[in-house]
Amino acid sequence: MRSKIITIDGPAGAGKTTVSKLLSKKLRCVYVDTGALYRGVAFEIQRQDIDWENDMVLEDFLKNLNLNFVMEKDSFILMSSGRNITNSIRTPEISMLASSSSARPQVRSALLDIQRNIGKTKDAVFEGRDMGTVVFPDAAVKFFLFADLNVRAKRRFDEMPDETKDINKVQKEIEIRDHNDSQRESAPLKPAKDAIEINASFLTIEQVVDKMLRIIEKA
Repeated sequence: MRSKIITIDGPAGAGKTTVSKLLSKKLRCVYVDTGALYRGVAFEIQRQDIDWENDMVLEDFLKNLNLNFVMEKDSFILMSSGRNITNSIRTPEISMLASSSSARPQVRSALLDIQRNIGKTKDAVFEGRDMGTVVFPDAAVKFFLFADLNVRAKRRFDEMPDETKDINKVQKEIEIRDHNDSQRESAPLKPAKDAIEINASFLTIEQVVDKMLRIIEKA
C-alpha cells in the first residue's frame, strides 16, 4: 500500500516545525524535519572546515558524508557517521551556513534519496522548503506556511535563550535567509502550484493544525 505524504514548506520562522510535529501526532504518522539534513551538512562543513564553494572539494565531501535519520520513539534523530548531532545543528551560524550551502545543486541531489526513501515506507509529514515542489511532487496534500517577517522574527527571538540576543539581528538574518532561499537557482523556496497557502501571522498553532486537518480530511 502506498504511503501517504503531507508536505509543509515555507520560510524560516513561519512555525513549520511546531505545526508539523503536532499535525503528525494528530495523524499518528512520522514527522520528518528535512531542514535538519541540510543543517547536518552545514554542521559537518563547519566541523571539517570544508571549502564548500569549491566543486571538487564539495563533491568529495558529499561522497564521504554519512547522514541518516534513526527512529527513536515517534520521531527521527539525525546521525552523522554514527554520532547523534541532533542537538548540535540549531545555532544561528549553522542556520546561515545551511541556507548558503543548500543552494548548491550537489548538496540537494545528495540528500534527495534519503528523503524519498523515508517516504516510500511510512505515512509522514515532511517539513522543508522544496518538499512539495521537488522532493514529493505527488504528495497527497501540500501546504505552504508563511507569516509576516516581524512576526517570524519575534517568534525566533522568543525561542532564543541568550539574554544578549538582538531582535534586529534576528530579523536581518531571517531576511537574508528568505532572499537566499527564494533566489537560489536549485529548488528555490516557493509554493507548489497545487499547494494550499496558509498565513499563520495571526493564528495559533492549534488553529493552523485544525485548518490543515480539515483540508486533509477532504482530500
